[in-house]
Amino acid sequence: MPGAAFSLEVLAVTLWLDNSVLIGRHGFSAWIGSWGAWILRASVALAVFFFTFLGISGKARFEVRPNRRFLAAHVSCLALFAALSSVFYGAGNSAHSDVLAAAWVAAGLGAVVCGAFTVIPPGAWVGMFFSTGYLWLIASTAVLLACITGNASRSLWPRTATVTFQLTHWLVSWFIPELIVDPAKKMIGTPGFLVQVAPECSGLEGIGLILAFGVTWLILYRKQCRFPQALLLLPAGAVLIFLLNSVRIAALILIGNAGAERIAAGGFHSQAGWILFNLVALGFTTASGRLPWVARQQDTREAAHNPVAAWLLPFVAILAAGMLSRALTGDFEWTYPLRFFAAAGVLLYYRRSYAEMNWCFDWFGPAMGVGVFLLWIGLDRLHGTAPQAMPAALAAAAPLARNLWLLFRVAAAVVTVPIAEELAFRGFLYRRFQAAEFETVPLRRFAWPALLASSLIFGLLHGSRWIAGTLAGAAYGLALLRRGRVGDAVGAHATTNALLAFEVLARSQWSFW
Repeated sequence: MPGAAFSLEVLAVTLWLDNSVLIGRHGFSAWIGSWGAWILRASVALAVFFFTFLGISGKARFEVRPNRRFLAAHVSCLALFAALSSVFYGAGNSAHSDVLAAAWVAAGLGAVVCGAFTVIPPGAWVGMFFSTGYLWLIASTAVLLACITGNASRSLWPRTATVTFQLTHWLVSWFIPELIVDPAKKMIGTPGFLVQVAPECSGLEGIGLILAFGVTWLILYRKQCRFPQALLLLPAGAVLIFLLNSVRIAALILIGNAGAERIAAGGFHSQAGWILFNLVALGFTTASGRLPWVARQQDTREAAHNPVAAWLLPFVAILAAGMLSRALTGDFEWTYPLRFFAAAGVLLYYRRSYAEMNWCFDWFGPAMGVGVFLLWIGLDRLHGTAPQAMPAALAAAAPLARNLWLLFRVAAAVVTVPIAEELAFRGFLYRRFQAAEFETVPLRRFAWPALLASSLIFGLLHGSRWIAGTLAGAAYGLALLRRGRVGDAVGAHATTNALLAFEVLARSQWSFW
């Protein structure tokens, strides 16, 4: 939880403060404008690297004991930092801007130091420094190299984009011999459908994502992997995701040339990259656990039992089906029923596991669902969200097609989505924040940090309505905690979604869908 709080504070600072307003200033203020963002990135990376390697080395010999005095000092420094930020970032070329800058930096450092002492006593920090050998130097060097590499990677975009362009040309030429090719502008395609391989499409972002995922996976599951053999999965994943990026662009051209320009430029363009990343990540995890040369031998009975699967896979199935559905979408997502069938299939597969859960509910669950619905409607009107009519493609469809689509859309909203999301967020994530062996945590055990964190993550998945989503997640969590029944949370969630579906169909409030 201290790490989560630190992350939220850093996120708030990065979203709030814009160093571009410091352009044109002089002295210390100009220096902050040039280097402040990099110092913040380096500080965060140093903390992550140090504590990650500290955990791997097994040299961590400290006890986390929250200190209320340092916590109060941390909050006070944060408040002072926020007040000075408002003045400093709006002070213009004030003659006292350097004084403000110094005070602003001092308040920020005070917040960091007091925050660190809040969770780990000062003496323990000194002991860690002397007992971990060269770990500080190693972590600092790794951070410095990461910052230099990140800054220099932009210069590699044009070169890697050229390689991607050439690979795409070679792949498409197997299917369309006569192509329009402009190497200078990196344009390739046919008279009916042209694409440009921009620097952002070079594939470097995919490499960065898979390397970050791979390093995190190897750290978390290091006991199940053989080293240094497992490290070879990192370059293998990077090469594979880079090559698949060219396959993605080639498929985009072929789909567009086949006459499905809207699907190619719409859903496929936005979703194919994430689908490929998920496939490579899945391959990475499978290889790390199944390849004898990489994976350590495990008890087959232990490996066969995966307590997480029944709680998470229905939600994962909805996400995967959603990506595939959007990739096949032009103006309207006619393939939305894939989400219903994907979740229903997984729920049916794990039906024996669910038979042991308590699916009963009484009046409290639906009552909470009604409350969330009223809250959702109220916040939506407060924000002044404009109402939306039925999508033109759906309105113009044949009655049978339109009614079938609406049937599965409502069925997903009222049945499969509430079950899948409550299993994932309240049944699994809420308890996982309390203990690694989440199944040992009773469903009635209350822990406000876990409730807050799981609800916030649930809310963020609702995009611009994240505040309503977070409050809804907390309400569903309280419904679960009242008697420790999954059915109460599902009943609350299903009630909210049913009322929202009524708003959509009866009152034409299609913005809710």
